[in-house]
Parts: sequence; C-alpha cells; structure tokens
Amino acid sequence: MFENLTERLNEVFKELRRRGKLTEADVDAAMREVRMALLEADVNYGVAKDFISRVRERSIGSEVSKALNPGQQVIKIVNEELIATLGEPERLNLTGARPHVLMLVGLQGSGKTTAAGKLARLLRAQGERVMLVAADPYRPAAVKQLQTLGETLNVPVHHEPGVLPPQLAANAFDKAAKGGFTVLILDTAGRSQLDNALMDELKAITRKVPPAETLLVVDAMVGQEAVNIAKGFRDTITLSGLILTKMDGDARGGAAISIRSVTGVPIKFLGTGEALDALEVYDPGRLSSRILGMGDIIGLIEKAEAAYEQQTSMKQAEKLMSGDFSLEDFADQLRQLKKMGPIGKILEMLPGNMGQMARQVDPKDAEKQLKLTEAIINSMTVKERRNPDVLNANRRRRIAAGSGTQVQDVNRLIKQYRDAQRLFKSLRKSGGRGLPRLFG
Repeated sequence: MFENLTERLNEVFKELRRRGKLTEADVDAAMREVRMALLEADVNYGVAKDFISRVRERSIGSEVSKALNPGQQVIKIVNEELIATLGEPERLNLTGARPHVLMLVGLQGSGKTTAAGKLARLLRAQGERVMLVAADPYRPAAVKQLQTLGETLNVPVHHEPGVLPPQLAANAFDKAAKGGFTVLILDTAGRSQLDNALMDELKAITRKVPPAETLLVVDAMVGQEAVNIAKGFRDTITLSGLILTKMDGDARGGAAISIRSVTGVPIKFLGTGEALDALEVYDPGRLSSRILGMGDIIGLIEKAEAAYEQQTSMKQAEKLMSGDFSLEDFADQLRQLKKMGPIGKILEMLPGNMGQMARQVDPKDAEKQLKLTEAIINSMTVKERRNPDVLNANRRRRIAAGSGTQVQDVNRLIKQYRDAQRLFKSLRKSGGRGLPRLFG
C-alpha cells in the first residue's frame, strides 16, 4: 500500500532534514518533487494542486522560519495537510429503529460481496445480531459466495429465488425485525458499468427499506476511475459512505487520497486483503502516517492485542524487556506473531528507520525465515529450548537434521537469540535510550 509514493516522499524528506535553514527556493524545489510524486501516485490533479498550495503557503511563513528544525516542521505540515485532504472520519449510523439497513452498492468486481462478509464479521464482534441479504439474483455466483461467507461466519443469509431485489429486501427486513436482528446488510447487484437499470433498482430498494447507510464499495486499484465511479453513484443516489477495497494491492494509492476531496463522500472502511478480518475502520491520521513512511504503530498494537492473550503477553513482555528469555519464550512469541496476519502487512506498519529497513525485506523471505526458525526450535528438546548453553556440536547437528535445515541455520538462530538478549539487557540498563534511533 502506497509503496511507490512513500519511497518518493521519503527521498524529499531526507533532503529537507539535511538543511539547517530553508529558503523559499528550497521549499519550492521540495514542493515540485512532492507534486510529481502525488501525480505519479494517480492523485487527482486538482487535489494535488490545492494540497501543494496549502503546504507551500505554510512552509514559507513564520511557522517554519522560526522552527528549530525547519525540515522536520515542513514534514509536520505535510502530514497535517494530508490528514485534512483525506477528510474527517465518520462512523456507521446505527441509531434509530432496528434493524439498521446497510445497503452495499457498486460495480461488478469491486469486492462488494466480500465486503458484506467482512462488515458482518466486524459488526457481530461489536455485539450486533447480523443478517446478510443476497440481493443480487442475476449472478448466481454472488448468491453462492455470500452463502459460503455466511456459513463461515455463522451468520444467516436471506435469499429467495425468483423474487426481485426490492421485494426480497422488504421480505428480509420483516424477517429480521421479527427475529430480533439489529443489522441487515444488503449485497445488491452490480453492473459492468453505470446504467439506468442499476440505479432504478437501487432507488426501488430504498423505497421498500430506507437504509441507515448506503455504502459504495470501490476498487482502489482502478486509480482515478474509482473517483469517477464514486461521482457517478453520488450524482444519482444518496451515498453516506465509501468502502475502498483492495488497498493492499495498490502501490500508488491515489484514489484514497483524492476520493473524499472530489466527491465529498466520507471513507468509512478500507479493505486490506482477502481475509474476513482484513477490514479497517478508516482513520486519516493513521493512513497519513503510512503514506509518509511513519508506519502505523496504533494499528500494530491493535493487531497484537487481538492476537495475544493479555496476561500471557504481559508476562512474556516483561521477560523480553529484561533480556531473561529462553528459546521457548522466543517460540511462543513467533506463534503469537503468526496470529497477527501476513508478515508483509506487519512490516509496513513499522515506523521510522525500523520501518524503512523492514520494507526492504521481501515478505515471502520473511515468512520463510519465520517457518525455518519455528522448525529449528520445534526440533529442540524442552531442556535445549530452556537452556541453549547445552547446545554442543552434536546437538546442533541433530536439530538441523530434524528440522530439515543446515547446521549454519541453527548457529545463525542461536546468534540472533544471543544478540536479542544483549540488546534488551542494554536497553533496560540505558532506560530505553536506544529506542528513538530505531523508530525515529
């Protein structure tokens, strides 16, 4: 996500940080580079122009000239203006009479059905009783896909063969109301392009069951076309929010930056992968941090909290920070790390220098290394994991054979383990003074 844009912006920021004082010419040169980076990332021309104008105006004023670190101040301004461009976050409207109807609309292939499943999972985790509605009778695969998602989530799916979507939605609403469901998610039909038949059907559904939310699902990978699609829907029906899908596959990210400014419709969720838990509540501050290469440490903490058992993780964290941890503890941490999701997504959330180094690592290589490390530790006896000092040459050869690795791999792991112990012991003694260099 945003890989190309992040790299270009970091080059600009690196140059700004080198300068103790910034002239107007320095600012103009930096803004030209930022503008080019935004346009190459497929950001709307007008949005990019307005953004650069606001940043430049603030950067040549007293706000920067009086700063102790002018370069860092310009970066702060870029971050603030980017957050403003991305728009204020808005939450789902789940007030008023139940069941609350969430109508998902969009073109074919935008990820609408998968988004319906992800949204159902998220809302159920928040205590809502959810029913899904297969309101796309024209594409049999859509009905089957939604039913499969419903079975996976243990969420009921309403479907009536031969019944047109407006009446189907009305029947589902009555059933949900009588059954005590609090949220009804309509997966409506899409088309390959915007047409009157699609819009007339959506209007007919809203006359039968007025939605609390009409959410447009847009594929972020289509770039500026996503903005045009959003404008087309907005001009015909009332949209309350956007779900940008396939954000993990868009290395440029221009649609996410442009779409709120151009359409005026708030982004409410980001789809960041195929898994049912790969749906993020939209947060412009965190998104800006990712774009600017500052990572997403809050998102990383949330992932860790979801994956780790609180009491266990607190004890493990204490051991880790003391430097007094065994290879058994190390293996436990690896198992918890795997629960947090694909390693590539975790790496891109790391901030600062650590994030820049991590993003140079091929996620496939990192996944492979994790599996190799786990295999080596699993091939050890309990005694060896708890006391690696007993690992002589014979034991290391046995472990390598048992894990399908080489003795050099075992030696490398033990060295990394010792280095980690020394690092954390050093940080404890210094009061954590080395951490800013990792994250700064």
